Amino acid sequence: MTDLTSDPDRAPSPRPAPSGASGARPDGTREPNGKPGPGPDGATAGSPGAGALPDGAPKRRRRFAWIGTLASVVLFGASLVVLWHIVSDVDAAELRAAVTAAGARQIGLAILLTTVSYSLLTCYDALALRQLKLDVPYRTTALASFTSYAVSFNLGFPLLTAGTVRYWIYAPRGLSTGVVASLTVIAGITFWVGMGLVLAWSMIAEAGPLAVLVYTNIKINQLVGLVTALAVVGYLVWVSLRRRAVRIKGWRLELPGFRLSVAQMLIGAGDVCAGAGVLYVLLPGGHGISFETFLAVYVFAVMLGVASHSPGGLGVFEATVLLALSSYPREPVLGALLLYRIFYYFLPFVVALALLGAYEILNRVRAAKPELHWQNEEGISIDEAEDDPATPARRNW
Repeated sequence: MTDLTSDPDRAPSPRPAPSGASGARPDGTREPNGKPGPGPDGATAGSPGAGALPDGAPKRRRRFAWIGTLASVVLFGASLVVLWHIVSDVDAAELRAAVTAAGARQIGLAILLTTVSYSLLTCYDALALRQLKLDVPYRTTALASFTSYAVSFNLGFPLLTAGTVRYWIYAPRGLSTGVVASLTVIAGITFWVGMGLVLAWSMIAEAGPLAVLVYTNIKINQLVGLVTALAVVGYLVWVSLRRRAVRIKGWRLELPGFRLSVAQMLIGAGDVCAGAGVLYVLLPGGHGISFETFLAVYVFAVMLGVASHSPGGLGVFEATVLLALSSYPREPVLGALLLYRIFYYFLPFVVALALLGAYEILNRVRAAKPELHWQNEEGISIDEAEDDPATPARRNW
């Protein structure tokens, strides 16, 4: 359960100690006697004052967790049924023709926009590290961010898959599991505020064309956009009044202030627009849909895909787009969706696996190099020293 609190004393946000450190405070320090020190609220961890939950709270938590899981399963199952109903009448020959009909310009733009989107994703981690006041080289940040997103987009379970990849790369830089978890939360905020900005703008500005496209009411579209805009603005006002913090499973994480939140919103919006652009340029020509109108469809499809917890929104995303564009021939739209999966998901996944493999090999080579090239004080190598009994050489295997 996540609970939002405020921090009027503007205290720096403590970081969790490495796992297994007995007597450690959440900020990494410990009492002289080795006993757990007071937590951020002044209460010792495990004591009633350290965030103890009232009776029945764990049961309510589990009940809500099951409700959320059930809703995700129902959404995913319903989307698969809808998707099967839509594609059951698709002509395979026409689908192949639609896929192969993509021109060099479309493919080039799709690759370019995919590169832009994943480049902006690296800024998610960069902003999070800045909020956590951690100095990590950008090359490390870019590697961790790109590979974690590329892997989690394809395998699903982002908290597990993306968190594992991030920890693999950030751990040698001294980041603990708690810090990596905090980084992941802040990166998630960047995604959602950016998504909210794009959705609000497209629903308000393109309410009319969107109503014609998906058979909704103009006023309903405007209302959804207005509510989303108020939520985004309300969040910005809330974090700008004073420093805010989020408490997740006992760990306290300070949220970004106004300036950093605005940067998060703009970067997130840029990433969403670039991702939508990949699919938009792959759609068949002559559809007559403006990019601004298509943005709303794309955002809704992504949000439903995230809610379903399926890898990359697989099935749910496609069903939503096909339903929204039901007035157009199915084969060309489905062909564009298949190409979108290849360019935005599969190719970055292959590149990420190659980078992770190269990263691991390089680390092993660097770790083995001191052993292979160790020299003693006299400058004699290990092999030479072993041949000379007068030399106090040693093997460090």
